[in-house]
Amino acid sequence: MLKIMKKIIALKTYGFNLPPELIAQKPVSPADTCRLLVLNRETKKTTDTKFLNLPKYLNKGDVLVFNNSKVLPARLIGRKATGGKVEILLLRQIKPDTWECLVGNLPVKKQTGTKLNFGKLLSGQIISRIKDTAQIKFNLSGKKLMSQIFKLGQTPTPPYIKRLAKATEYQNFFAKKIGSVAAPTAGLHFTPRIFKLLKQKDVQIEFITLHVGLGTFAPIKSDDITKHQIHSEYFELDNPTAKRLNQAKKQNRRIIAVGTTSVRVLETCSHPETSNFGLRTSAFNLRANSGYTQIYIYPGYKFKFIDALITNFHVPKSSLILLVSALAGTNFIKKAYQRAIREKYRFYSFGDVMLIS
Repeated sequence: MLKIMKKIIALKTYGFNLPPELIAQKPVSPADTCRLLVLNRETKKTTDTKFLNLPKYLNKGDVLVFNNSKVLPARLIGRKATGGKVEILLLRQIKPDTWECLVGNLPVKKQTGTKLNFGKLLSGQIISRIKDTAQIKFNLSGKKLMSQIFKLGQTPTPPYIKRLAKATEYQNFFAKKIGSVAAPTAGLHFTPRIFKLLKQKDVQIEFITLHVGLGTFAPIKSDDITKHQIHSEYFELDNPTAKRLNQAKKQNRRIIAVGTTSVRVLETCSHPETSNFGLRTSAFNLRANSGYTQIYIYPGYKFKFIDALITNFHVPKSSLILLVSALAGTNFIKKAYQRAIREKYRFYSFGDVMLIS
């Protein structure tokens, strides 16, 4: 029998050189005065404009889907018994007193069993390690533990931001459900002013939840992107929202995800529609759900529910740039990024934004 060879997709294809001065260190003020690069997938044309002009590129009845997850002050500085400093990043709660974490400033082989003091009332012990992360059991649990986390924790901004960002800078104004260790940054550009303009245009606004964790920002280590395994992240899509989105889809209104995290929730919850005879059709519906998703979207993926995307400019060789390349096409994304660099757009979390329509 002939053996079918799986196509290798090289990670280096999605790399690019970015001048350091284009990495935004703080957001523009007001946040909605950033720049917008519009990518038209049908014509393969790009347009430079301002984010305040976004409603001009939307249609009456379009639906914008936002991630309403709220950033946890997940960066904690602890001390070993010897006095050495150890920094941890809370990723997700395993038990009322136990968290999965990233641990820095401490060799992996010496982590398990290490006790850490974070303040007069809070301490913890590293009880195990699994792949890239550790589990820390704290001396407090539940509301008492969360109270100390909010008292002692710092806003966890990415390492390429060289300043301590204000919590308000790294939080969407509509954020509601606490659980993310990084902001769903596409939403940072939106303000009450923009929401008012969207409603005047009769654009529908919906919210889902995905708590950003290691799955979103962990680097790809395999040269063949198809071998990367994404970490799981918790999501929620409630039944009323799913029904409204399904209705909009049936009416051929565009579903526009705000951020890659919103994409991942909608695509995770998409299932083939069945006919009256129980047969699958070419259409997809959303099913309300909650739990953990490991959906990994890279070129070759066939999108089931979303029609367009509003997103930031992403880190090279990341799962995020693979997702946008899957939607817009690798070559089109390459050309758009080249233009963005040439026109000095601001990149990454506090940078400018693009609309892939």
